[in-house]
Amino acid sequence: MRRAIYPGSFDPVTFGHLDIIRRSACMFDEIIVGVLSNSAKNSLFSVSERVSMISELTRDLDNVKVGSFDGLLIDYAKKMDANVIVRGLRAVTDFEYELQIAQTNRVESPELDTVFLTTSLEYSYLSSTIVREFASYGGDISRFVPQEIIPQIMAKYNK
Repeated sequence: MRRAIYPGSFDPVTFGHLDIIRRSACMFDEIIVGVLSNSAKNSLFSVSERVSMISELTRDLDNVKVGSFDGLLIDYAKKMDANVIVRGLRAVTDFEYELQIAQTNRVESPELDTVFLTTSLEYSYLSSTIVREFASYGGDISRFVPQEIIPQIMAKYNK
């Protein structure tokens, strides 16, 4: 079985994230969306809220599972018996950072490969940070995230 992990904070999940999930679901037998639990970050949504949102938004994809992890991604990949990491790239600056991480992971876990998917052009500017910024000022985020999660995002900002 070709099992891959698509890790990230997904705080919140965006159309760009969902694009990568859907495209990678066509490439692998199983995709595990690994929601990172990072206590050093001040997240908008709890890990369980993010897992729930992504699970709901990908319910039509039978080969997508959603879970959470903390610690090293290579340890989570071993635990989940995955041998591929999927990462989305928006710009050259993403590539430089992601390449360094991929090479480090490969040194520490030689059986683990990283596959980079370039973001669809329509989402190349999009990040969770942009969504949070717009939402914090009551801006229209309907071009950034699915309609189903907009009320949850806006509620975090009392909008």
